Formats: sequence, structure tokens, C-alpha cells
Amino acid sequence: MTGNAATAGATAGPSALPERFLVDGAFGFWAIARQQPDRPAVVTTDGQTLSFGALRARCDRLCGVLASRGLRAGDALALMLPNEHDWLVVALAAAQLGVYLVPMNWHLTADELAYLLRNSRARLFIAGARHAATARAAADAADLPAAARLGFGVGGFADLPALIAAEPDRPPPQRRAGGLLFYSSGTTGQPKGIRKRLPDAAPEAVLARVLPMYCDLYGLRAGDFTHLVATPLYHAAPGTRALQLLHLGHRVVLMDKWQPEAMLALIERYQVHSVQLVPILFHRLLALPEAVRQRYRHDSLACVIHAAAPCPVETKRRMIDWWGPVIHEYYAASEGGGTHVGSTDWLERPGTVGRPYPFAQVRILDDEGRDLPAGGVGLVYLRDGTDFEYVDDPVKTAAAKRDGFFTAGDFGYLDDQGWLYIRDRRTDLILSGGVNIYPAEVEGALMGHLGVADVAVFGVPDAEWGQRVQAVVEPVPGLIDLDGLRAELAALCTARLAGFKRPRHIAFGSLPRNDAGKMARARVREAFLAGQLGAPMAS
Repeated sequence: MTGNAATAGATAGPSALPERFLVDGAFGFWAIARQQPDRPAVVTTDGQTLSFGALRARCDRLCGVLASRGLRAGDALALMLPNEHDWLVVALAAAQLGVYLVPMNWHLTADELAYLLRNSRARLFIAGARHAATARAAADAADLPAAARLGFGVGGFADLPALIAAEPDRPPPQRRAGGLLFYSSGTTGQPKGIRKRLPDAAPEAVLARVLPMYCDLYGLRAGDFTHLVATPLYHAAPGTRALQLLHLGHRVVLMDKWQPEAMLALIERYQVHSVQLVPILFHRLLALPEAVRQRYRHDSLACVIHAAAPCPVETKRRMIDWWGPVIHEYYAASEGGGTHVGSTDWLERPGTVGRPYPFAQVRILDDEGRDLPAGGVGLVYLRDGTDFEYVDDPVKTAAAKRDGFFTAGDFGYLDDQGWLYIRDRRTDLILSGGVNIYPAEVEGALMGHLGVADVAVFGVPDAEWGQRVQAVVEPVPGLIDLDGLRAELAALCTARLAGFKRPRHIAFGSLPRNDAGKMARARVREAFLAGQLGAPMAS
């Protein structure tokens, strides 16, 4: 792999940063913790507040434990915990030990987790009591040695709280920036581990290069603000964002399980300044009765960030009407990024996912690798100055790259001013009668109906057309007049979609989304074709 921009810029250091990125002259979590140890850092799911000093001491002690267990720079450290403060402690430890943190989705089966442990070559595995049985089964399936198993209340794993308590409170003798080794959601085939070269620099030096740019994009600054973690920390965006804002001195409030009204209550109670969400949560917030939505104040919100899945235009417009022009969207992947758009620019260009970050580039290429003109739909390719590889898969790594750019497999186009619009995933494209149909566009139209809780659109075999458009709709709870809903959805599609894009059939059923807000359309399609979803109803 080639060197990356994080390494190249790491010599700049934090000393020359403007005051808006400093807390009384301190930059980054560890400096803030030394200077203001009593500063509130984390509010746990049961309402307890932990200070920067307490979090720092636990992090540094944990570093000693991990080093004593043989963890060295460049190794992988697997972590499976719910949204609790120790998830952040482990991530901060990895960030100054020069190791890869592998956040693990606790919804996975033991066999799926074992694959991640083996593929990442995790030197150590940390798990918690809530998912103890799955953690033990995964470690056994991966043939993980006993010395590599560390737990917070996991039988058969070394007692991590006791080990931490016995360790002296001191930072690692050599501090080096770590990184994250994320795995794709694995909607087709095995998940891909996305690994980037770790920079040979102190964590603060790397932060000084990248954090100010993100702050300026989203209008964030250091200070006495509160960030709400509303979705699982093991996903790329929520975990990364929480850590970034700790480095700015913000208080982080942890939510264990997302519920729409509970989130509104937390926003009011803690005067939440920022939160990261996904579009399906917008839809579920908007589905709350008007009286509930108006019950809670949200005027503290200054930065609401969303990504991960297409957001229907009408859904986003209604959120901006409700919360104001505080909503930011970006398009990126764990491999790199990306683009950004704020509310004002989005309202002028509904549907865009933004223009490139200051250090990024975007190209739209056809199947032969030629650049397409404005408005031409092709594969979206990105470049941000970093490089990556898929773990143990040079073929997939090479297939994702072209001329220094990479693609995550999404179709999109650029307008004549360089604003990016995403149409859909390449693998989800419907080809009907030789015409490309993008499921996200059809889903966006159907989601405009208040009786729709969720929807999946995909192609199914058709003897005449090759494929036809199929929709599966999950009605809002309590809605029983499905015939009426079917008729209204047909009228909505007639008003908003060309004839060839309209679903030929609609089925009703419960739909699965992962907690990153992504719909695995391929799995829904398989279930539909196997007769595991409701019988199709003519639209």
C-alpha cells in the first residue's frame, strides 16, 4: 500500500490550531483530561456522568493491560460491547497504542463473529456480559487462545475490570496513533475488512490534520457542547463521531436502544447540540403524532448529520421544516470519502449528497472507465488522499480501484456545478425491458405516504420484460385497511413516477433493516420469492 495523507500531514501538530478547536489551549481528549479532569465526558445509559479524568485514567490503565497481553503496534484488537462508556475507553486506548480497533456487531451470530476474528487476525478480543454466550462461542469457533480473551463480566474470559484496577495509572511509554478496521455489512458474501496504513505519528498530530476540516464542514467547534449517540457505536459513523467530539471537549450522551420519543426527550434534557442519524430514523420521527413532536424542545440542535442510505426528498424537507437548517448530509464509505451538503444548499438542489470535501475528488465513470459528462449516470469513484486494502482479498481490492480512485459500487451523476446525486447500488439495479430502474427512487416515492413505515423495492423475474418492479411495504403499526393503502400508493406512484418505474405489484410484510439504517434488498427479494413475505397484491 502507498503512504497516506494522514502520515504526510502528521508533522503539523496541534500547536498552530485556531482557538475554536482548543479547550483553554488544550487539543484532544488526553490534553483536555489532564487540564480539566473534572470536565463531564460521558453520560451513561443509566444517567451517570463520568469525567474526562476518570475516562483518561481508565484508558491509560487499560493500555497497560493490553500491552502486558502482547498487543503491539499494528495488531488488531476486536471489541464487542453495547453503547457504554467502556466502548469509548477501549477505542481511546487503541487510538494511542498504534493498533487497529475492530468494532464488532453484536447482532451477528457466533460463526459470523468468528469469521471477523479470524480474518482480522485479532490478537485480543474484548466482550461484555450482555452478549457473553455469543462471545464465548465466537472465540471458541475462531480457536482464540484463552490469553486473548478479555471480558467485562464474561465467564471464561479474563476479568478486565480487575486487571485495569491493578494497573498503574500512566500513559503508554510510546504513544502512536491507531486506526479502525471496519467490516462491510456483508449483504452479499462475506464482509470485507477495510484496512488502511497506520500513520507513524502521535494521535494528536493526526487529529490536528483531519479534525478541523470536519469541524468546519459541520460548523462544529470545541467547547461545552453535548453530542448524542443514538445508534450503535460499532458502526463507522456513530463511533467515529463520538470520539471526534470527545477530542473537542464535548460531553457524549449514550443511548442504549433508539426510540423516537426517548431521543426527543434526551435532546431536551441534555440540550443536545449534535447527533448522527440515518434516514429511516427521520421517517420514524416524522411518524410520531404532532402533539408528541411538539412536546419537546429541540432549539439546542445545531448539527444533525446523516448518511448511510438514500434519504427521500420529502422526508428530508419535512425534517428541515421541523428542526430548521441544521441538517447535514455526506456521502462516503469506510474506504474513504466523500462529499458534504448543508441544509441551505440542499434546499436549492433537493436530492444532492453534496460536493467533494476540500481534500477529495469525485468522478463518474462508465463501464470502460471513461469520464461521463454532467448528468451522465455511472459508477461513482472517490479519492481522498488515503489508500486501503480489503484484508486478504487483493482481487476485490484491485476491482474497486481505478487510476487512484475507488468505488463503493454506487451509481450516480454530477450536475454541471459538481454536485453529486446518488441513484442506487449497482447490485440493486433493476433492468426492465432494457431500461435501468433505480429502487431508491421508487422507495422515496412510496415513503412519502404517512401510512408507510418502511419499504423495499427490487426486481423479480418477468418472462416479457426480464425483470419487473416489486415493492414490499411495511405499514405503520395499527393500519389495517391495506386495500385502501394499496390504492393510495398506486395513486402516489402515478403522480410521481414514470409508468415503467411503478411497482407492478405490492406486497405487505415486516421488513428488516440493520441498525446502520441499510436495507438488504437482496435478502428481502429472496424472502419474497420463497413465499416468506405477504402475497403480492395488484397495485
